[in-house]
Amino acid sequence: MKDSVILAIILVVQSLCAIFFVFDIVASVLGLRARPISWQIREVIELGAALGLILGVVMGGLALRRSMIRRSMAESKLRRAASAFADVLEERFAEWSLTPAEREVALFLIKGCPIAEIARLRQTSEGTVKAQTNAVYRKAGVHGSSQLLSLFIDDLMDDQLLPTEAEKQVA
Repeated sequence: MKDSVILAIILVVQSLCAIFFVFDIVASVLGLRARPISWQIREVIELGAALGLILGVVMGGLALRRSMIRRSMAESKLRRAASAFADVLEERFAEWSLTPAEREVALFLIKGCPIAEIARLRQTSEGTVKAQTNAVYRKAGVHGSSQLLSLFIDDLMDDQLLPTEAEKQVA
């Protein structure tokens, strides 16, 4: 919210300064000035408009830098989350003693692939994939792909989104 307000202010200041310069040029070309202003006042106005544009450029640069830092931090967090998810997958697969084929099928199930697509991707029959799917579900102690996926989501979330006792009492 704060950044969007700052960016809006930058936009307004730069727009007003640009309008001043454009109007000044158009007024000179078309001869629209009713009465001339003193050169000192004109210089102060032009200096203010130029400073406004410079300030806008500096503030825009700072906002861009901040945006790039935030993007970099978000990408870093995403890489850590992906790495954490891969670690959880490997840990669970080892815990369940899945075979390499079952691990591959489990990954496809977690990605949401249907049996026919898994069979096509693995170049095996649907019957083989169904048998491996059932073995994965049995070893994981679940009854379907949504329950399988929820095991990993629960591990990653670690109850972080659940309200604490203090939050429950306030509500």
